[in-house]
Amino acid sequence: MYRTHLCNELRKAHIGQTVTLSGWVNSRRDHGGVIFIDLRDREGITQVVFRPEEHPQVAEQSHSLRGEDVIQVTGVVAARLAGTENPKLKTGDIEVVATELKVLNKAEVPPFPLDSKVANEDLRLAYRYLDLRRTEMAQNLRMRHRATKATRDYLDEQGFLEIETPILSNPTPEGARDFLVPSRLNPGTFYALPQAPQQYKQLLQVAGLEKYFQIARCFRDEDLRADRQPEFTQIDIEASFVTEQDIQNLTEGMLARIFREAKGIDIPTPFPRMTWFEAMDRYGSDKPDLRFDIPLVDLTDIFGQSEFKVFRSVLDNGGVIKAINAKGAAGAFSKEQLKKWEEWVKTEFGAKGLAYIRFKDGVWDSPIVKFLSEGEKAALAERMGFEEGDILFFGAEKWEPVVTVLGRVRLRVAELLELTKGNDELNFLWVVDFPLLAWSLEENKWVAVHHPFTRPKAEDIPLLEAGEYGKVRAVAYDVVLNGVELGGGSIRIHEGDLQSKMFTVLGIGPEEQQKKFGHLLKAFSFGAPPHGGIALGLDRLVMLMAGAESIREVIAFPKNNRGVDLMTNSPLEVDFKQLREVYIQSTAKKQP
Repeated sequence: MYRTHLCNELRKAHIGQTVTLSGWVNSRRDHGGVIFIDLRDREGITQVVFRPEEHPQVAEQSHSLRGEDVIQVTGVVAARLAGTENPKLKTGDIEVVATELKVLNKAEVPPFPLDSKVANEDLRLAYRYLDLRRTEMAQNLRMRHRATKATRDYLDEQGFLEIETPILSNPTPEGARDFLVPSRLNPGTFYALPQAPQQYKQLLQVAGLEKYFQIARCFRDEDLRADRQPEFTQIDIEASFVTEQDIQNLTEGMLARIFREAKGIDIPTPFPRMTWFEAMDRYGSDKPDLRFDIPLVDLTDIFGQSEFKVFRSVLDNGGVIKAINAKGAAGAFSKEQLKKWEEWVKTEFGAKGLAYIRFKDGVWDSPIVKFLSEGEKAALAERMGFEEGDILFFGAEKWEPVVTVLGRVRLRVAELLELTKGNDELNFLWVVDFPLLAWSLEENKWVAVHHPFTRPKAEDIPLLEAGEYGKVRAVAYDVVLNGVELGGGSIRIHEGDLQSKMFTVLGIGPEEQQKKFGHLLKAFSFGAPPHGGIALGLDRLVMLMAGAESIREVIAFPKNNRGVDLMTNSPLEVDFKQLREVYIQSTAKKQP
């Protein structure tokens, strides 16, 4: 037996008992020949003391111990001397006086300290098995486990069945590149790793299983960032005979259970709801962060008769004028910084500029002030609540580019002013009534905003039939937390003719429909029930719960931002024999 107790179990009630502990040497301290070891396992730390006057041979052994050595210690539980207790540890009232010591494995000096934050992420990822020994990382994975367990327990109680779907499948139109897998048994053909189990979960509804969920592994070959990985995990849910309200109620109940059991927090339900248009028009984002109140304010009527040519030209061409008020930010912006922000919106968004007015030292400071009438200035100040120390940022263009640019400026202002720093609020929100379709300038065609299986709102189906695609709303909904999209879903199309119509609008002709989606259309012909669902990013959810800055902090073995596993040096080149077996010839040049 390696141990009788874990390293966080011993208390005053165990004093006098002989125990055996196993773990890693967290730290070693030499107090004039008396050696103190903090012994660590997954559960916590226990102080072990080696006293030469009582057990000289064991104490002599302890002199060779170093950090991260794996040891087994047997000893007697004793009270710590008065005044030496450690209230930060659950075991801080006791120590174990060692009578036996066995070194199970010696450790080299770690490449970075395990008791503090390490800035070099690539170094941490290269030695991830050491990084995961750090308390913070272990706590993150423990929270992930509790969140996953709470999800399974809740959905089981609601009558859902956990069903696995294939990893090797056909390409799916989810908006990102597929990872392709060549088939040796069927030369020249390829599987795709699933971006989501979308079609399979719909087919499970056609199969009459009614309530499905899966902690699903998903794969997307896309550029990476803090909240993206090439492989990720989502909580995937689908049900029959449900409305969007049913799915939203289910999701709220599930999130309440997860936060209560994984974090000990009760979150209020129901969540507030906001249409996509309202979110974009007021906050410039379809996942607005409501922890700070910097709304986009419409000024179109104020400048309706303006003599300022820039504004008047925009309005004459059907544009809008909006602004945000960065309250108290005047001192944080120099003219040089304001110029950099103007260059940023030009480069990043193709905007024509970023007009501003800074109220500093009793003066309205801006290149545009001289073009505004006294009436316009008075109306502007009143509507925007413009006061000493504020800065107004303006957008003047068509509605969509204006709200998009000001939405990003809004976030940058909040970041600069640290408006969310130390804010532990949890602002959940449903964003509903998304557009069904959007015109892609790059592809020169209509594309699905979510995916091609999303149902149009019943009252908007005539608009779809009339070809007014830009006006059609979807029965789609996203759940947002503090400006981060946790997940999204929709009520699906369950009629074959409507699904075929949707494919046609997306430029998928009858022949291609049969080739790629014939199985789904055929299934619908046998009586598909109304159905819908949602998928939530488990990695992203746990990241927010843990207060981490990247989903890499809550995944055991993630890839870095270049899609590389630095620990195993994955991906690797494949030798010619393996490529030949799957009928592939590589044309890529070997990387230096």
